[in-house]
Amino acid sequence: MSYRNNRLYLSLLTLLLSCLLLSCEKEVKISLAGTPPSVVVQGAIETNLPPYVVLTSTISFFEKVDLKTLENSFLHNATITVADGSKTVPLKEYSFDTGSSSKFYVYSVDTANLANLMFGQVGRSYTLTITHGGATYTSVTTIPPVKGPDSVWFASPLFVRATTPANARQLFANYTDPDTMGNYVRYFTQRNGDRFFPSGLFSDEVVNGKVVNNIALYGGYDNTGEDINRDSLIYFFPGDSVTLKWAEIDKGVYKFWNTMQFAQNAVGNPFASPINVQSNISNGAVGVWAGYSSLLITRIAP
Repeated sequence: MSYRNNRLYLSLLTLLLSCLLLSCEKEVKISLAGTPPSVVVQGAIETNLPPYVVLTSTISFFEKVDLKTLENSFLHNATITVADGSKTVPLKEYSFDTGSSSKFYVYSVDTANLANLMFGQVGRSYTLTITHGGATYTSVTTIPPVKGPDSVWFASPLFVRATTPANARQLFANYTDPDTMGNYVRYFTQRNGDRFFPSGLFSDEVVNGKVVNNIALYGGYDNTGEDINRDSLIYFFPGDSVTLKWAEIDKGVYKFWNTMQFAQNAVGNPFASPINVQSNISNGAVGVWAGYSSLLITRIAP
């Protein structure tokens, strides 16, 4: 075949394929079926503090999320009890104004009834029972004894990038893990009297019974804003009063927060594997019922 005929052949073939592709065009409409809303439980009981439960329902993926939507997601008139093996106390629903023409709701002990008061104690297990909409959801959590870090101090950040402020300080800790397997820690940080923000998780599955030195701890922060400068927010600065909240948790609580953390970090990553957040609530509810045994350590950043 000559060069000219070859070019003509290729041109005709390209034209033919284009016609075939255009003739095969078809408008495809995919209808995504909605899923029934699930009950969401956010509950905890901490050493020397009463239990609380925030009860909501899941929000549709396509629904506009604003303060009114969030307020409407709260579930009311639920029957909720917490049992510690000695007594069972009912929780009462409270409402709080958020200052933005919306309300926030939480269930906790009835402070007007001294017989129904309950405070978290180390070594006890707490059974949560929720009845709402004809369904019952249960969970059990334990407040384990807390073994805090051996020492805590500030130093220059472990990893420095071009955008890391020159005067940034990072919190470090040495820790001796108990020789019994199954120690889990969730830690929080508070700076200059602000509220505590969750910062990280630890498990002794690899370091059981060992001394772990120079653990790099990061500062927690409010990640709901649009402009978040992590290079500043995960570190501390000279003069900051920083309180480390070292909270021992059980395995079920650790699994929930660990899978939740992976899921949050994978948002927007097309190469991430699908992650199922492991709830410790029964009957298809999502969320966590968590016991915390906490130790507070305060340091001033030099």
